[in-house]
Amino acid sequence: MGMGEGEEGQSASIDYIDEMTSDISSNQNIMFASSQSKLTIEQKEMPPIGTATGIFIIFISLLGFINGLDYTSAQSGLVRPDEFVYSMAQNAPDESAIFRGNIFDHNGTPLNDSVVYVSWKENGMWNSSEINSNNEGYFEIEKLDPGMIRVDIITNRDGHQDVFSNRVLLSPPALFEPIGFTTIDFTIPSQQEFSEQECSNGADDCVIREIDLTPQQMDHPLMDPGAASLYTTVGIAFIGLAVMSIGFAIWALKSGSIGLLRTSAILSFFTMGHYYTACLFGLIAFALTYSIKKPEVILE
Repeated sequence: MGMGEGEEGQSASIDYIDEMTSDISSNQNIMFASSQSKLTIEQKEMPPIGTATGIFIIFISLLGFINGLDYTSAQSGLVRPDEFVYSMAQNAPDESAIFRGNIFDHNGTPLNDSVVYVSWKENGMWNSSEINSNNEGYFEIEKLDPGMIRVDIITNRDGHQDVFSNRVLLSPPALFEPIGFTTIDFTIPSQQEFSEQECSNGADDCVIREIDLTPQQMDHPLMDPGAASLYTTVGIAFIGLAVMSIGFAIWALKSGSIGLLRTSAILSFFTMGHYYTACLFGLIAFALTYSIKKPEVILE
């Protein structure tokens, strides 16, 4: 019985294999069903909304470029170096400014023992500090507040006390520096120029003679030349960022790359623009780049 069952099982196995590999099976029709799927790729060209965004970014970059030119034109721009430094000084720590320089006469000779009298208005009250120049005409006053001050340089010559007054803008600390330095050299006018000034009491000759330039310096006070050069450097940086942004925008429009367009929008943001227009429009352009969807093309 065991052998019979074994033979029957082996015969059934052989019949099954023969059936699967027989000519009958190979002659049967094989049917294929289509899934209706199609291969697609993104369109290489930038869609219309992307082109419009690219043109918008170029416009923003031009605003930043003009802003950079404004910064490099210290005396003719909408924003002047003194306004830029003054705005930074408003948020600077107290007693974080050092005022220093040299005093010369009209011939370039150092004036020693001249009094440098500094005064400024704070909370409705006038504060002051003074120091005498040394033998080389050098002076240095520490622990001043950044911002606007009046500087009176008092020089005693031939029985007269000549007062030379100027308006000075003290620089705040730069970046991570704890102290801001303002270095200005003063050239005192000649005694003849002082003698030509009218006396305050109406007399023909007076002991105290004054040349006051502060009314002329209301719009443009004296400031550290280094602060003015920093202002120009910022302008050059704005111009560079604007040019880079325009370059990336043109590259994106030609290549159809949304990533390059987004990079251009980021760069345009940092060009600032007048009254932060480039910052505002740059954010809008950056958001618009996420709305750009490229249509897909079917591969034939």
